[in-house]
Amino acid sequence: MFYTQKIHIDFHSDCICYCSPDFGANIKMMKVAVIGGGAAGLCAARYLCAKPKLYQATVYEQSEQIGGTWVYRDDVGKDKYGQPIHSSMYSRLRTNLPKEVMLFPDLPIAEGGKTSFIKHTEVLQYLNRYVDTFHLQKCIQLLTRVESVKPVTKCGKTAWEVTVQSVVNPDSPPTVNQFDAVMVCNGQYAVPNWPSIPGLETFTGKVMHSHDYRHPEHFRGQSVVLLGAGNSGIDISLDLHAYAERVYLSHLHPLLQASLPANLQQVPGIKSVREGRVEFTDGRSVAADALILCTGYLYDFPFLTPECEVSVDRKRVTPLYKHVIHTKFPSLSFIGLVWRICPFLLMSCQVRFVMAALEGTMILPSKEEMDADTQRDYDYRCKELNMPHHYAHKLGDMQWEYCKELVRLANDVDAEDATKPIFEELYLDCSYWRSQDPLNYKTRTYELPGI
Repeated sequence: MFYTQKIHIDFHSDCICYCSPDFGANIKMMKVAVIGGGAAGLCAARYLCAKPKLYQATVYEQSEQIGGTWVYRDDVGKDKYGQPIHSSMYSRLRTNLPKEVMLFPDLPIAEGGKTSFIKHTEVLQYLNRYVDTFHLQKCIQLLTRVESVKPVTKCGKTAWEVTVQSVVNPDSPPTVNQFDAVMVCNGQYAVPNWPSIPGLETFTGKVMHSHDYRHPEHFRGQSVVLLGAGNSGIDISLDLHAYAERVYLSHLHPLLQASLPANLQQVPGIKSVREGRVEFTDGRSVAADALILCTGYLYDFPFLTPECEVSVDRKRVTPLYKHVIHTKFPSLSFIGLVWRICPFLLMSCQVRFVMAALEGTMILPSKEEMDADTQRDYDYRCKELNMPHHYAHKLGDMQWEYCKELVRLANDVDAEDATKPIFEELYLDCSYWRSQDPLNYKTRTYELPGI
């Protein structure tokens, strides 16, 4: 359930309103900074560049190619420029959603042939084809790191001072530009969440986060404990089982009822670690050669200055209206914060929602109304759905109504291409088979006629 306020008749004082709904002759072009050249940033660029009379977009990407988390690197730690490796891909990863719901609504995925669950390399090929199809190269600046984003007052409205630095020449003077709006698209799967485990520092085996997992062969013949049974924990445990001698999947969720490999065992959460053994909350302990922490990731916006007034509290980012638009500075938005979704379809709805606010075709409620709406959504999750605090941006089955709401608020008929019922039907079918047969569900194939 998502709460919607009645549309207010006036813009909040910090909203950018360069044009009226009838798009009069005195439209002023908006300069928009897009931070990140992964899927979210490319989606933003695609729709901004489609309106060259309204927007001048600049995409800042700190790595040497587009693709974000879909750029697989065999190495871990830092790249040749001293930047942290962004990607969490592992060598044999295939998507856990069929490509038929992984697409952007205006570009079908041909990569992978008739296979539905495609390789990470094929997703990257698709993203590069997306860039080529919509001629986005002209607005992308690679090897450019955003150092800071700061709101400034310009002509009585909020503008944005964005400072960037060359990654190749880090000693060169930084460049400062001003923008009318900023879209933060830097992803959410790059900064590992390291849990606190008593005795972990005494463990004599290998400890790593799933962010750095690459090859199952490195664990041949070993006893491996994985903490966490989210998508990464389950996928990596299944990737490991053919090479490791024993795999223990430690988690607090109800036990998976599906058939699992004989050498893969579900165990409770970890109580403590002592040298070469891992003790679980039920008192059992096992000898382990390696411990892989599949404990998720943290939102990270090191470039946002304190003046941006963005708070991150245990996976909840505030103050954001509909998980996207800053309620005090509506020209600052965040694309792709929500999770457990069909990402590319949903991002396209979020981007067009933001653009409707920037263009003035959607008039936002007041800051007070937006904050109240956000709080009601959070209270609904915590009290009625009994979700923990760190699930503030989790959607799952709620994503469909959420996307429809963004489209409805934006009054963007074209955006309905991302909300076709067939996408939900396919997503639900995939979710069912993933729970029933996690070892084999990726062998299934789907076909969506006309899409």
